[in-house]
Amino acid sequence: MKALVFDGQLQLKALPVPKPQPEEALIRVILAGICNTDLEITRGYMGFQGVLGHEFVGRVESCEDPAWVGKRVVGEINLPCRECRFCRAGLGNHCPFRAVLGILHKDGCFAEYLTLPIANLHAVPDAVPDEQAVFVEPLAAALEILEQVPVQNFQQCVVLGDGKLGQLIARALKPHCHNLVVVGKHENKLALLKEVGIETRSLVALTARLPAAEAKPDLVVEATGSPAGLSLALQLVRPTGTVVLKSTFHGQANLNLTPMVVDEVTLVGSRCGPFAKAIALLASGRLNLRPLLSEMMPLEKGVAAIARARDKTALKIILKE
Repeated sequence: MKALVFDGQLQLKALPVPKPQPEEALIRVILAGICNTDLEITRGYMGFQGVLGHEFVGRVESCEDPAWVGKRVVGEINLPCRECRFCRAGLGNHCPFRAVLGILHKDGCFAEYLTLPIANLHAVPDAVPDEQAVFVEPLAAALEILEQVPVQNFQQCVVLGDGKLGQLIARALKPHCHNLVVVGKHENKLALLKEVGIETRSLVALTARLPAAEAKPDLVVEATGSPAGLSLALQLVRPTGTVVLKSTFHGQANLNLTPMVVDEVTLVGSRCGPFAKAIALLASGRLNLRPLLSEMMPLEKGVAAIARARDKTALKIILKE
């Protein structure tokens, strides 16, 4: 099969079709989405080498349970041991022995085929087309904020970042926020948010004149994908407010934590989220994510697709079979 592999260099390779282990399924990939984490891996994040990719929609070709064969599916990316105390407590996403699809010890979905445990699979309803289903994983990550933070209790919410994840977060939070503003620096991306009724503000204008303490938001979601994002979030949030940190990146952030202590700011790390709720939201028809799809490219052009995804003017780049 063809696969997009990072082993210090990014290249398209011919690999054997993976063989599913007991209680696993073999899945033929239909569409796979490129996210910022994939780009950071090519810069050294997590030290991962292998087949990239963790956002996909595919079709089950074979597995022990015949009920799954032929079904269109998406898959949760964490593969926990299911035996440690975290797993027994229902915290498999934090299992210290886990593998993570396309990120840690598990080949990903930028290939013609992948394997995943049957327990990780979610069937995609007919009402959700492939171009929407491929967003399930990052949309679930956006919805995780609602699982962690009582968004409806905050008077003002600011999302920092108008990129792929920031767009999804804003759409996920909009029905639950009293006042929502997205801060970004790309006019084409901010325009997409305005089209769905979300207020926007230029990052340049914001940083030139930060609001006074009494006008600062009480919830800031950091989704810039930049090491500088958390520092800005801490400057922006009001005393006793909450910052939700979403960005992952290679390298370290130089950060002054004193304001967090002095202002008694709550910092919430946020990662993977509820697949079932993401699928239900897409099936409801309340979200149209097609405007976030910048370009579809065949797997054969995977190296060029990664380069295109690095373009700051682009949103979601999709690899297709």
